[in-house]
Amino acid sequence: MLGFSEEDVRQMLQYYKDAGQHNGDIEAMIADMKPWYDNYCFAKDRLDSDPKMFNCDMVLYYLQHYINGGKAPEQMIDPNTRTDYNKMKKLIQLDRLDGDRKGVLRRIAEEGQIVANLVTTFPARDIIKPEIFPSLLFYYGMLTIVGTDGQRPVLGIPNNNVRKQFYDFMLEEYQEKHSINLERLMDQFDAMAYKGEWRSGLEFIARAYKENSAVRSAIEGERNLQGFFTAYLSICNYYLVAPEMELNHGFCDLFLMADLTHYAVAHSYIIELKYLAVKDSDSKAEAQWQDAVNQIRLYAAAPRVEQLRQGTQLHCIIMQFRGCELERAEEVQV
Repeated sequence: MLGFSEEDVRQMLQYYKDAGQHNGDIEAMIADMKPWYDNYCFAKDRLDSDPKMFNCDMVLYYLQHYINGGKAPEQMIDPNTRTDYNKMKKLIQLDRLDGDRKGVLRRIAEEGQIVANLVTTFPARDIIKPEIFPSLLFYYGMLTIVGTDGQRPVLGIPNNNVRKQFYDFMLEEYQEKHSINLERLMDQFDAMAYKGEWRSGLEFIARAYKENSAVRSAIEGERNLQGFFTAYLSICNYYLVAPEMELNHGFCDLFLMADLTHYAVAHSYIIELKYLAVKDSDSKAEAQWQDAVNQIRLYAAAPRVEQLRQGTQLHCIIMQFRGCELERAEEVQV
């Protein structure tokens, strides 16, 4: 398993710039690539000593676009990575019903990581075992080592390029069960990104969640809801969708960071999703709402938010669900 260190990437970009192949700002190019192509670690004992690695193929894909077109690719996802995504889908299709591998994939997509032993061989008779599925994803480059839990590695999604593929899988699953009009949803995203009109777009997704009874889970509640929203928000190229981002010692449900490299987006969002059981009292709902208001104001005050919003207008949105019904959605002034 191979990768480029950040210094390798810097030297390569400088080499081609000195050769007259591009005139880009090298540090800006690296900053552009990092959230999409970086953050691979291939061994537990290198977590604290080695820098994280860039995916070689993805870096070369980006560089080729810069040399040929003088700018970054509009589509940051390298089409070649779809090969591994298709391999993953074929493995999932081995599940005759709603098998365990689908559950593993949903868990990774919703939580961003999984604790699992890494196996190094894959005999044909064992290929259908769900416990080795995380290892296959690791060797396909769709998971990387992000930490340890006792003696076992914690495997996480390395970057936006891979995260988008996990969300694409979830989106396909949701659309197969209950299709919604994605073109109409994209119209709503235009209004969110350029006009700050968020209500119609987010309520559109909320209605889809209510109508898609096959994906709802009373047991998983808020986590299930967050996965649904993340999958549909991920089709919007205006934003990098960051779930569970740490801000001021807490974790906001969703941060929509404007992709200003490719689009002149004017608005960014912190979204907090709250879930109530149908039988929960009104007093519990109000207490939960006030807690959410305090939380989201704390997130918005985090020092790094100023950098993350990049001059865009930040909107802090709370959406409170009772069962599958959206009960309340408001923007909190900060």
